[in-house]
Order: sequence, then structure tokens, then C-alpha cells
Amino acid sequence: MRWDNLTRDDTAATPALFAADAVTTRTFDTPEFRGITFHEIRARSIINRVPGASRMPFEWTVNPYRGCSHACVYCFARKTHSYLDLDTGIGFDSQIVVKTNAPELLRRELASRRWTGEHIAMGTNVDCYQRAEGRYRLMPGILTALTERANPFSILTKGTLVLRDLELLRRASRVTDIGVSVSVGFTDGELWRTVEPGTPSPERRLDAVRTLSSHGIPCGVLMAPVIPFLGDSPEQLRATVRAIAEAGASSVTPLVLHLRPGAREWFTAWLTHHHPRLLRRYDALYEGGSYAPKWYQRRITGMVHDFATEYGIGPYASGAHRNVSEKPDARTEEEPESRADSPPAQLSLL
Repeated sequence: MRWDNLTRDDTAATPALFAADAVTTRTFDTPEFRGITFHEIRARSIINRVPGASRMPFEWTVNPYRGCSHACVYCFARKTHSYLDLDTGIGFDSQIVVKTNAPELLRRELASRRWTGEHIAMGTNVDCYQRAEGRYRLMPGILTALTERANPFSILTKGTLVLRDLELLRRASRVTDIGVSVSVGFTDGELWRTVEPGTPSPERRLDAVRTLSSHGIPCGVLMAPVIPFLGDSPEQLRATVRAIAEAGASSVTPLVLHLRPGAREWFTAWLTHHHPRLLRRYDALYEGGSYAPKWYQRRITGMVHDFATEYGIGPYASGAHRNVSEKPDARTEEEPESRADSPPAQLSLL
């Protein structure tokens, strides 16, 4: 594993991600963690600035984990595991880096004179409420640190474990602006079992939306990803929007599947195994790069918009699912990308 270039000493020109001799590897022989290896590190920093080329509607992120046991076959963050010489396929799903000092480090950075209290987005790279959070419990300390400073923040998750911290979210909402969004791209049970095998079911996620909303925490739904040819029929989109509305979501944001390097290869392998007849159609749809063509994105957005209006959700301004102000040409995806390959049509928040 390539830790050396990430653990340089304090005299190095480029800051290290974590201190040398600070990596502990653990496995746990319990059913929920069987086959997963955890690499515990002490990070050097925890508040990360989004690169200037990004058009996301936020500038700062906190990510206490790398890798994700949700094992979503399309996850755009898979490529980041290659920076550690870790496999972007099975390795991304089963080799989890844990920043064990994230809460204390965040408290220190929030107290710095250089910090100006800007919005912090979480769940932007991998899920902060993935399975590992049940053991390491980093989020309670993170939420407490943000609340103590009345620092605005938002969370995007597929994990129902967010309900464990419901009271902490309620406390935070009394002193600062917060946004919570749950990702539910479809309600098809068979598709879920194969494409998002480590996540709670869509029904359980929507139950979490219902619970959060009933306790005074407005919760939006990022309808992502809409998967071409498998989850994009009008009947499927209508059923998903209806379920989202019935769960009491405050907003719905459609996002068509995008396939970046790292994720594209893993998704293609999955497609070859489960739906080989679709390979040519995917090659044609994504021949222009990581994103589906604008006409396709507009079609999906238009249908979701119509269904959202029918079921009484929206329209909402872009960025509302995170409770942040929109940047010019803001996108609602979860990781920086160059502007050349990023059509905004699919990203209207409804």
C-alpha cells in the first residue's frame, strides 16, 4: 500500500495527509464486518477545500472515511482508492480508511482564527453513515463540534444510521442552518440488491426520511442515480417520486448516472455479468465521456419535474437539498470535476 507519499515528515514541502507510523490495521470477526479491513489513521487535517474548478454549491467538506462498504457498483469515488494503491473494485468496498481523530481535529480547525464559519458538506466523497460508523462513532463528535461553533453543515447519506444522531441534529438545527438529504435513486428491489448490495433498502431509507421529517428535520431526497435502461422508464420514475413524496421529503433532485474512470470499469464489469445485452447501448450513450448526453438528462429531469409537481414536491432552487446558496452554474454531484465534461441540465433541483 502506498502510504509513504501520504506520511511525509513535517519538513516536507507538501503537507502529509496523516502522520507517519499512524496506521493501524484491524479486522473484526462479526457478521456485519466480515471480509472488511479497517485502516485506522490519525489525519493531519479534516476540513477539505473543494478545488476551484468545481461547480458544486459548497466549498468545504469533511470526510471521516475513505472507501465504502455500501459497495455501490457505480460509485464515482472509487478512483480515489487508487491514490493509496488500493483496488478500486473489491478493495474500495472492503478496505476502509478511518480517520479516528476526525472529531478532535475538526474541533481544533473550527476554533482556528483562519476559519470563517462557512458551510461544511458531509457525505460528498463516501458515506459518513456507512457500516463502519456503527463501530467507530465519529459522527456524534463531528456534529457536536459543529454545533458548539454554530457552524452550518449538510449531510448526504444512504445510511439509516443517521437516525441514531437524530437528537444531535435537532440540537444543531436550533443554533445553525443544517441540511439533510437521503439518496434514493429507485425503488426497484431487484435492482437495489445487485447495484447497491451494502446499503439499507430504498424502503428503509425512505422510512428514515419520514422519521427525520416528523421530528422537525426537513429532509430532501437526491434521486440518484437514475440508471439508464434499468431504472429510467416513466413508470419507474413515477413510482420512485410517489414513494419519495409519501415519505414526506422536502425536495427531490434527479441525477442521472455518471461513469468516471475507476467507476466506469467496475460498473461495466457488473453490467457484463448482469445485463450484457445493454453493453452496446451504454457504449453509445456514454461515448461522449463520463456523462449521459444533455438530451437524455433533460428528458429525465423533465419527467421527474412533472411527477414531482403531480405529487406536490417542488419546485425548489438548486442547492436546497443541502441548504446552501447556489454558486453560478452549481452542480449537485458529490466530487470535483472539470467543467469540460459536466452538463448541468440534469441537475435542476425540484
